[in-house]
Amino acid sequence: MFDIQTHMDFVGQAKAERWSRLIITFFGVVGLIYGAIVQQFSQTVYVLGVGFLLSSLITIPPWPFYRNNPLKWQKPVNVEQKPQTAAESGDEGKTKKKK
Repeated sequence: MFDIQTHMDFVGQAKAERWSRLIITFFGVVGLIYGAIVQQFSQTVYVLGVGFLLSSLITIPPWPFYRNNPLKWQKPVNVEQKPQTAAESGDEGKTKKKK
C-alpha cells in the first residue's frame, strides 16, 4: 500500500547523531544565555526543550538524505554445492598427514 522506508544507513546514522548533538548544544547555549538575561532558569529549560523537539523531528525519522549510501551486499553462496577435495583443488602436495 505505502512504500515507507524504515531504515537508515551507517553514514546517515552518523549524520543524524552529529546533527542531534549540534542542535541540542546550540539550543542549550542559547537557552543558558537567554535564561541568564531574564533571570529565569525555567526559560533555559523551555528553550532546551524546543531544541530537543526540533532535534527529534530532524534526526529520528529516516529521511531520504539519511539513506544515500546503501550497503553493497555480497552475492549469495550456493550451499548445496559438493565441497572440493584437496585433489580437486590442486593441493595434493600441500596437505599434511595427521600423526
